[in-house]
Amino acid sequence: MKRIEALNDFVIKFANVNGSGSASANELFAKAILRMGVPVSPRNIFPSNIQGLPTWYEVRVSEAGYLGRRGGIDMMVAMNPQTWDADVAELEPGGYLFYDSTRPLPPSKFRPDITVIGMPLTEICNAVYTDPRQRQLFKNIVYVGALSVLLEIEPEVIEKLFGEQYKGKEKLLASNVQALHLGRDFAKEHLDAPLGIRVKRADKVGDQIFVDGNAAAALGCVYGGATVAAWYPITPSSSVAEAFQKYCGKFRVDPATGQHHYAIVQAEDEIASIGMVVGAGWNGARAFTATSGPGVSLMTEFIGLAYFAEIPVTIINVQRGGPSTGMPTRTQQADIIACAYASHGDTKHVLLFPEDPHECFEHAACALDLADRLQTPVFVMTDLDIGMNQRMCRPFAWDDSRSYDRGKVMTAAELEAGKDFGRYKDVDGDGIPWRTLPGTHPTKGSYFTRGTTRDPYARYSERGPDYIYNVERLLKKFATAATLVPQPVLRPASRKTPLGVIYFGSTSPAMQEALDVLPESGIHLDALRLRAFPFPESVKQFIASHERVFIVEQNRDAQMHNLIVNELDIDPGKLTRVLHYDGTPITARFITAAITKHVTLSMMPRGKTAQAQEVQP
Repeated sequence: MKRIEALNDFVIKFANVNGSGSASANELFAKAILRMGVPVSPRNIFPSNIQGLPTWYEVRVSEAGYLGRRGGIDMMVAMNPQTWDADVAELEPGGYLFYDSTRPLPPSKFRPDITVIGMPLTEICNAVYTDPRQRQLFKNIVYVGALSVLLEIEPEVIEKLFGEQYKGKEKLLASNVQALHLGRDFAKEHLDAPLGIRVKRADKVGDQIFVDGNAAAALGCVYGGATVAAWYPITPSSSVAEAFQKYCGKFRVDPATGQHHYAIVQAEDEIASIGMVVGAGWNGARAFTATSGPGVSLMTEFIGLAYFAEIPVTIINVQRGGPSTGMPTRTQQADIIACAYASHGDTKHVLLFPEDPHECFEHAACALDLADRLQTPVFVMTDLDIGMNQRMCRPFAWDDSRSYDRGKVMTAAELEAGKDFGRYKDVDGDGIPWRTLPGTHPTKGSYFTRGTTRDPYARYSERGPDYIYNVERLLKKFATAATLVPQPVLRPASRKTPLGVIYFGSTSPAMQEALDVLPESGIHLDALRLRAFPFPESVKQFIASHERVFIVEQNRDAQMHNLIVNELDIDPGKLTRVLHYDGTPITARFITAAITKHVTLSMMPRGKTAQAQEVQP
């Protein structure tokens, strides 16, 4: 048997039970490697219950800086008997299995092509600790200690992390350090260390930060000027509002008076929360809500009101598996169509697609500007993979002199000077009307806000021409939005190619790796990363300049593919769908295999096979 040999380039997965306290220990493991200057990308895969069901924590270690899921596991830390067989089966040939050997297992439970490392964790903890909860919690730290020996992780780094975590709690600090060294001492004396996969100090992290997308989006809302948040708890978006409250406590409290310059309301449901945000937006406040797919479903009528009444609203949608309540703790990009056309009737909404926490920060602030500028709802379409998993990314750029784009807001002076005010009148040719804020002028600039039809001066009307004027003006405004939203990012191939690929959001890290790997097989692709809807003209031009364009997304129904076909009037025959929707983040291996399969099939003689329009390896 040939063992996997790799330095700073492997995938390790922890199989635990939810509620066992393993998450903090596993995160400690990932952060220790990061502190050694080696890029990591952890993903927490947990069930939608409180405790008792299986949970996994996967850590990608990549000195090259790849942050997407690679696919395949090089080392499995198997701590859950319920999932043992599946966990062992997931290992790559030549991989490593680390497990609690307190209770012997028959040979049939192992594989001949892997290295098995047994350590009596339960026995060790039972001998040292008398409290059952301590035995469980410290078992996690003991195996981190053992892994630090097997993988050559510097113990001083872990101890420093303990010091930061338990500052002022010396008793907890000492007990965790003790558990760490229990594991290290046993591994040194009884285990064959180091393994073929190892960690060596490097300098590949640079100035990058380590943060989750939900916290980044919340900070972006503060930076973008949001002062009102109304929300109802829903996985995986709840921590957006929680982080916003934390950051407001730091940045939105007057140090002299202690006065709070923000309002955060946990509403009775999603309908109430979006209603509050619409009301705040109408009053001139910058307001947002954070939710997921089921919440968007409940909000759609209010979203339609905001669209037609032209009220700024920002909605952060942390997408999860669907439909209905679906898989609350799994990730997908499956709300695209629902959000693009949310509500009844003819509606089209601005969608932003951040690729990482850095863009969650940027796009949240940008969404608040766009909502004001366009006087319309704007969605930030993140997902569980970005939102709830810590990720390395570029530092956030914070400019204290940044000014907010409030758009076309008529002042009291302009009204007093006799400037014509038609609330829903297009006077500049961009489809965006002027608005006034409540209290601007004592007698001028008032209008009646309604969701029903009206003329350009906001007077109630059911005349066909007035309705047509309004909805066509809204289309013109949507076309203007295409010039204002974040533009696509082009990554050209190293040589001229008839093949292109379009991707967006959380597919980006895996796609970047796939684009590096595919040329080794002679497959070269120009790549375009979408960052927003409506699509700029460059998207149509990109498709037109290629014979075949793959569209990579994480949903069953090819929603981005359908949106592109519908909105840009594209021939579907030019597009090939690459779809991944099992609830786990897409992997570089999946993308590479799918595109390679299609290219191979298309090169076969005509009649042997038909070109597949949907590819799944």
